[in-house]
Parts: sequence; structure tokens; C-alpha cells
Amino acid sequence: MNQEIERRRTFAIISHPDAGKTTLTEKFLLFGGQIQVAGAVKSNKIKKTATSDWMDIEKQRGISVSTSVMEFDYSPAEGKEYKVNILDTPGHQDFAEDTYRTLTAVDSAIIVVDGAKGVEAQTRKLMTVCRMRNTPVIIFINKMDREGRDPFDVLDELEQELEIKVRPLSWPINQGAKFKGVYNIYENKLDLFTPDKQRVTEKIAINIDSHELEQRVGETDARKLREDLELVGGVYPGFNVDDYRSAQVAPVFFGSALNNFGVQELLNCFVEIAPSPRPTKAEERTVNPDDPKFTGFIFKITANIDPNHRSCIAFCKVCSGKFVRNQPYLHVRQGKTLRFSSPTQFMAQRKSTIEEAWPGDIVGLPDNGIFKIGDTLTEGEDLHFRGLPSFSPEMFKYIENADPMKSKQLQKGIDQLMDEGVAQLFVNQFNGRKIIGTVGQLQFEVIQYRLENEYNAKCRWEPVHLHKACWIESDDEKELENFKKRKYQYMAKDKDGRDVFLADSGYVLSMAQQDFGKIRFHFTSEF
Repeated sequence: MNQEIERRRTFAIISHPDAGKTTLTEKFLLFGGQIQVAGAVKSNKIKKTATSDWMDIEKQRGISVSTSVMEFDYSPAEGKEYKVNILDTPGHQDFAEDTYRTLTAVDSAIIVVDGAKGVEAQTRKLMTVCRMRNTPVIIFINKMDREGRDPFDVLDELEQELEIKVRPLSWPINQGAKFKGVYNIYENKLDLFTPDKQRVTEKIAINIDSHELEQRVGETDARKLREDLELVGGVYPGFNVDDYRSAQVAPVFFGSALNNFGVQELLNCFVEIAPSPRPTKAEERTVNPDDPKFTGFIFKITANIDPNHRSCIAFCKVCSGKFVRNQPYLHVRQGKTLRFSSPTQFMAQRKSTIEEAWPGDIVGLPDNGIFKIGDTLTEGEDLHFRGLPSFSPEMFKYIENADPMKSKQLQKGIDQLMDEGVAQLFVNQFNGRKIIGTVGQLQFEVIQYRLENEYNAKCRWEPVHLHKACWIESDDEKELENFKKRKYQYMAKDKDGRDVFLADSGYVLSMAQQDFGKIRFHFTSEF
């Protein structure tokens, strides 16, 4: 069991949109032997799309709208084999909630930063979530084959904006049109750049002070590289694996994901230094991966993964013990014992049935409506994993049926899509109308598109002016009832039947908080 745990690496790839996250995932899969040719993510002329973007809407838009789960075996050297579980997350801020929840299921993260743009807004937010959870991060500075900023400036910005110390483990030799490659500080090797999207670059073990460097990269670049490396050695402390694993230091690599450059160096170093599955905190106790009995939690639900069967898949992160097919497991919230005859592992949409899974693995479980995000599965122990946040939406619209003949399909589509956690459904207690709340406009388009294309149902949106949705609770039942009577026009229920106050302005909300001191207003609901 310990051997299986040790060889697992479960991580998320996160970034601001367009930094090259999905392209990097593709190249990892290429090295893992899972795909033979990498898809051009952006080009609509090329029929091949990115493996991890499998929804129709992702293929059309060239962006990720849902976290994809992929796994492969990888062997960087003789006798060493790692099991890699990648979660490719959406970068677009409208789907940030999916990414935040995914970060609860990983042991480390790789942050992709655009070499020209540096740290962007979404990168900052995601790093905040990593800091809250003490998740170790490695930073990959992408697009070095394009004109960009000075590497030292980018490193300074990383330290300031992401509030973490950095340590370069590779260094670029020039950039843009003059980009010649990187010097791999971690392995003391020179990697020369050849612009080729499929081929692996040539590596040369080289003494940095030898004349061979001049022959390979030219006199000027050789001198500049030696000066830069001397500066790196003087400014940044030596690399310490324990500092990285305790989230004190972020190793930095440079490269070009599109041209497959610097990617294998990153992957080789990552599997070697990244932590194997770590302990997970439950309300009752800390669960260690080598605990003999199985425990796991649901961190994501994907509706309609197979449109022919309208099937939903719940993604379960194995926290401890060994998951075995057809074994009885306790669904803690429902108090029911379940058996899973067809648990699956994923290559984005391609899936295969598995017999067993170990801590760190992500298992897809068929879901016919029994799971919610945050549900715990055990071998009988009453455990509750927490910390899967659902944030208060910022945009609201009434959802109406545009085709009365398809009301059943619409209802089923809304139920399944809301279970995914991409958006939230509120039913207004005053007029019975359904309100969808999201964190971004793009989610409304995705919901409408998926309802039409996956559920054969049409919806239309109607405006509703709301400022904030907050979950309310109080130990004083009388005050709660009084509040609900006074604010009956603004009261709603979420899909779990909890009371939600829909404030139409910041003023109304602050007055309600002042007038009803015994009521607690929550802006995140932990599932």
C-alpha cells in the first residue's frame, strides 16, 4: 500500500485564461504516452482539439469550462514509475468556483504564467486559495519563444504578487526570435530549442564554464547566461525540497508549452519532488493516506458526460485505504450502503472501468442523483470532509421555459447542471419563480447551450435586479420567523431547501444586518 501511495502525484494545473494551461496538459499527456499528437487548442481550422477540452462548447470557444481529470503512468528514469493524476482546470474567472473546489482534491499545483503578461488577476486569486490550504506550487513561465519581459523582473513580480519566495530551477537563454533554449539548473544540463510542436528537444550535459557553451549558443549568450546564473545563485537561496513541500518556496521553470520546450524538464522534476498524497482534514479527525480503511469525498459532479445515456459522474478523491470495485461503502450523508459495479478512471471523456484505486486517485462513480458535492464515502465510519466552498453568486437571472412541450427535459437539465455546482438555483418563495445565480455572464451562455444541445430543452433568461444572495441562520427561531415574514418578497430556498435572503441592494443588506442582530448572514455556503 505504501508503495502505491508513494508513486502517486495528484495535482492541478491552474492559471489566468490563455496562459497556456491546456496546452501544457496536452504535452504532459504526450510524454505519458496517452496521446500521439497534441491538439492545437486555439486553431479552429484544425479539427483536432485539446484532449482535456471535450465538451462541444469548449471545442468551439477554445477555452476550458470544466475541470478535466486525466491520469497516466510516467517513467522519467529506469526503475522509477509514477502514477500521475492531472486536473486541468478552467482559467476563465466565470468558472473559478469549479477550480477552487478542485484545489481541495489535489496535493500540489502547477501555476502557468505568461512570460509577457506576468501575474494576472485570476492567478492571484488561485494562489490565495493555494496559500489558504498550504498547497505546494511550481511555477512554469510560458511563451519564452515570444518577446516578453526580463526574467528577473517576472521573478520579482511573482514574489510580490503571489506572496511566496521563488527559486529558478531553469534559466532561459534569450527570448522571442532569439530564444536558444534553457539551462536546466536542477539537472545541470543545457536544453537547446528547436521550434517543433511534437519533437522532444536535445539535452546536453555540459559544464557551464567549458568552451562548449560558446560553440552551442554563441559568445554573447554564453557570457550573459554565466552572469545570470551567478546572479541567481547569489540572490536566491539553494533549492530545498522540504521548503517547497511546506509551501514556503515555489520552484520556477521557463519554457514554451506550444513548442514542447522545457515541459519534460518540468515534468521530470515535478514527479521527483512533488508530494505524494497528503493527510486530509475531516471534522472528526485527520485522515492519513496509509489508514487501512477506505475514505473519500466527492469534489465534482459532471452532468451528461455520455449524452447517449444522460449519465452523471461524481468524481471521488480517494483519501485513505484502497477503493475496490463492488465493495459496500457507506454514503455518510444518506446513511446508505452502496456498491459500485462500474467505477471509472478518466482520460478527459474517455473512461475505463477499474478494479481498485489508491489514495490520491480520482475515481468516477455513476451518479443518478444520490451525490452532492462534499459527500463522504467510508467503510462504515461516520466522517465528514469539509472545506468545499460555494460562493455567493454575483449575477442573477430568472430562467423560463422557452418550449412548453419540453418542460420535463428542462427540469432534468437544470437539476443535473446545478448538481455540478457551476451555478446555483434559488426558488423565490414569493412568486415561485426560479432564479439562477452565477459568478459570471459566460455561465449563463454555457447553461443555455448545454440545455439545448445535451437535454433538448430551450430556456430564456429574464432580468432580475439583485445585489447578493446570502444564506441565513439563527439560534433564535422567533427572530428567524419574524425576519422571513418581514422580508418575504426577498426570501428564497436553494436546491437543498436552505433559507436564502436575496438582497436587491447593498443598503437593504446592511440595514437587514443591523436590524436583525441575532441572524447570521453567510456569503459562502460550505456544502
